[in-house]
Amino acid sequence: MNFWQSFYQFLGYTTPQPSQIRHLHSTHLGREVSVDVYLPPGYHRSPARRYPLVLFNDGQDLPIMEFANILERLYAQKKVPPLIVAGIYASHDRHREYGTARQADYKGRGDRAVQYRDFVLTELLPLLHQRFRTSQQAEETAFAGFSLGGLSAFDIAWARPDVFGAAGVFSGALWWRWSPVHPQYPDADRIMHDIVHHTTQPALNQRFWFQTGTLDETDDRNHNGIIDSIDDTLDLLRALRRQGFHEHQLRYLEIEGGQHEPATWGEAMPDFLDWLTSSGKEISS
Repeated sequence: MNFWQSFYQFLGYTTPQPSQIRHLHSTHLGREVSVDVYLPPGYHRSPARRYPLVLFNDGQDLPIMEFANILERLYAQKKVPPLIVAGIYASHDRHREYGTARQADYKGRGDRAVQYRDFVLTELLPLLHQRFRTSQQAEETAFAGFSLGGLSAFDIAWARPDVFGAAGVFSGALWWRWSPVHPQYPDADRIMHDIVHHTTQPALNQRFWFQTGTLDETDDRNHNGIIDSIDDTLDLLRALRRQGFHEHQLRYLEIEGGQHEPATWGEAMPDFLDWLTSSGKEISS
């Protein structure tokens, strides 16, 4: 046990231990799914209380970034209220199941995004609502993910504002496109940007959080001196603003020296959870 674990244990906090759901059969995906569910302190002592729910794509990355310890610190510091977090493990078909439900990319990746969306909405969420005391209110339900998982989370949340009130995108694969890069039009044909742009009546009560790292990648397809992951994220934020979203509904975090890896996403995680649940206000448990 390290110093911080001992200190938080002395204060009465314990590291959240995930409740593991294994061998969950999905009819839509035709495979078994693993999910880690992180329950908040006092969950079993408050049988009448219901909690906000946050889903994460690429849930297998949460243990790598020591997510349980991150939660423990935030709870001890009263930076976030008690909440339920579910980390959905990706499969070897990750590049087929993550993506945009409207269409696959130009290489055919994301061709099973519809099945993944249906798994989340009609199989996983009902199970979580039944097994755990989630609030089931859209304003207290969020979907987040890393890289391609972030694109998937945003796409599903954007399409279902009645289910998800917020989305978080860590180093999102927002370059996802329906045709190869054209030298004359390097920023054209990005699928998610097009979806947002052509949504006629967006739900303006949603909130969106984005993170990039200055070392996420080295590609700069339009040669403007800004790496593509940052360009694509800033362009999507502009599209959201044009649709009528206000600054208090949007958050952009750029980490100097941040890389495309769980360590950087773990560094960004407190900002996301704090913004998502409390907007920086101190919370009583």
